Amino acid sequence: MLEKWASGILALLLLIIAPGRSLALDKMRVGVSSVSALHGALWVASEKGLFKKHGIEAEVIVIGGASAGGMSALIAGDVQFLSGSGEAVINATLRGADIVMVASSLNKGVQRLVAQPLLKNIHDLAGKRIGVTRFGTASHLVLQMMLRRSGIAPDKIQVLQVGSSPAMLASLDKGGIDAAVLTMPSIFVAEERGYRILADLADMDIYYLNTMIDATRRYLRGNRDQSTRFLKGFVEGIAYFKMNKKESVEVLRKKLRTDPGREKYLELSYDLLASKFYDQVPYPSLKGVETVLGFLAKDNPKAREADPNAFIDNSIIKELDESGFIRKLYEK
Repeated sequence: MLEKWASGILALLLLIIAPGRSLALDKMRVGVSSVSALHGALWVASEKGLFKKHGIEAEVIVIGGASAGGMSALIAGDVQFLSGSGEAVINATLRGADIVMVASSLNKGVQRLVAQPLLKNIHDLAGKRIGVTRFGTASHLVLQMMLRRSGIAPDKIQVLQVGSSPAMLASLDKGGIDAAVLTMPSIFVAEERGYRILADLADMDIYYLNTMIDATRRYLRGNRDQSTRFLKGFVEGIAYFKMNKKESVEVLRKKLRTDPGREKYLELSYDLLASKFYDQVPYPSLKGVETVLGFLAKDNPKAREADPNAFIDNSIIKELDESGFIRKLYEK
């Protein structure tokens, strides 16, 4: 009799407490480096209530100032998590910042080297003009990776700072450059216009840390439970994105404010991300850290001495992986 009474009281307490829990969500801000389909899993997790499902009210905001702006916001505590370039994390940490990569969105780069139709392969680039956004940016580093992998000396080509992917496309059209490092959706537009794909970074077995989820070690230490619940929402966002094309494309359309004439590129971007880039278990790539450190080492002695493991804290993703949480998302 006493046991039944105790069970009844416990059930009543749970009914009272549970609604209160749903109302008292832990608030956090999540920065993204750009309005891009690359952050699709975050957009989906936010729009489909997957963070709230795990007790997190996550405000996803776009941070100006590219990589530097995101790192500054993370260090200042203006955002608790950041989705952006892994290279930026490594550079900031080498300068003494307390930042680590806790999960990955894209462990490989989405960039492709696009050229005028007369150029048949990457070795035809000798003496040619190749466009990047700016020196020192992702497109510039990716170009160096492609050239090194192909055995082409950097001094054999001329690198020009052109600006955004659309600006590089325009320069290709006018003949101002012979090739360019482009990302989606400009790569699809370039193919439609008859330009030739000379190299695809994702097919070159080069891990680049294109888009990572970052946090400060200080925040992770003091907010382990909130961090775990946030990453539960994120990995569930990946699963939802991969398994629900129509709904995910609709979220991207809303966030990217895509013009009707460009919606086909949105679907192409989705197909590429869902099939080729988003990993079910989003561990940050140690190979990717080693790759970036290797390229930074020639100009930064600290990069030569750095331990690749120092830039990653995958402990929460490991817990979610080993507990079966992620596996169960794909069994539904």
